[in-house]
Amino acid sequence: MTTPTCTPRLPVMIGSWNAIPAIAHAAQRLQGNTPLLDAIVDGIALVEDDPDEMSVGYGGLPNEDCVVELDAAVMEGVSHRSGAVAGLRGVRHAARVALEVMRRTDHSLLVGEGARKFAALLGFPDENLLTDRARKAWLDWKANLSERDGWIAPDQAASSFGTARWAGRTPHGLTAPEMLAPDAPPPKVPFTYGTIHVSAVDAAGNLASCTSTSGLSYKIAGRVGDSPVVGAGLYTDNSVGSAGATGRGESVLQVCGAHTIVQRMEAGDSPTDACLFTLKKIADRTRLSHLRDAKGRPTFNVTLYALRKDGVFGAASMHEGYEFAVLDGVAPRAASAAWLYPKD
Repeated sequence: MTTPTCTPRLPVMIGSWNAIPAIAHAAQRLQGNTPLLDAIVDGIALVEDDPDEMSVGYGGLPNEDCVVELDAAVMEGVSHRSGAVAGLRGVRHAARVALEVMRRTDHSLLVGEGARKFAALLGFPDENLLTDRARKAWLDWKANLSERDGWIAPDQAASSFGTARWAGRTPHGLTAPEMLAPDAPPPKVPFTYGTIHVSAVDAAGNLASCTSTSGLSYKIAGRVGDSPVVGAGLYTDNSVGSAGATGRGESVLQVCGAHTIVQRMEAGDSPTDACLFTLKKIADRTRLSHLRDAKGRPTFNVTLYALRKDGVFGAASMHEGYEFAVLDGVAPRAASAAWLYPKD
């Protein structure tokens, strides 16, 4: 069950499957009267520091040039302000840089070298984010997949971009759907669209959200997905709720995913139904043959997260078998997401 039958006691936090440590830390910080968005960003910093989390921060999988590029965004409900960075190199705490963009500037998004210089001015250390493990993954990808990358053939018939899937088990034991395409990377090559997302509502009913990611593995240098784009990878409206997304960012961008979820909640949908509506919209708008299987279903996954102002939450994935993290009581836990397409 992804949506409780009664209103949870605040605060409530919801996030991606890898967000349990972040949510636990954020909850502790809230108990010490840390502002909500600061607490979320502090929690996400723990995951950005983890070299074993290959989709976020230090240790994230690199682009096709073997360079780690990070994207992150924050949004605060009370002020309805946001901050984001994209294509950030050499700074592991991308979410903290995004928070500084929101608080210190009149801008919403800094990219590339400008984002790096901004972080340096604020004293963020410049470091090599490529771990030995991520370098080995890139070398394996390069050796096996040098002809398969983010480029697409003019007729859109020969590309595997967007179809390669990680298939296996989530950390909490649910089996993910077998979605490896025939030309997908060999199993030894890690591949991810992974992102960490957290949306939260505090005891006063105020909302905030954050995403952070190293983006699509082995992407074309400079590629930016949905994560740092307000209205796509995250969106927070203090009068309604908050939402976020993980998975294939291009597809979320093209339907303004997080904003669509919040709009649907404002119109009366439950959080879970709002997520399912948005997934159906993504599926309906997926028209390129290389992104659809023989039954016309998207070959990629997207997981969406929604939190209403009263603390009611929900999450849904394009395909069955995915999990999300939630805190609606004493401790964070894993829960099964609803899905649009069941396993065959």
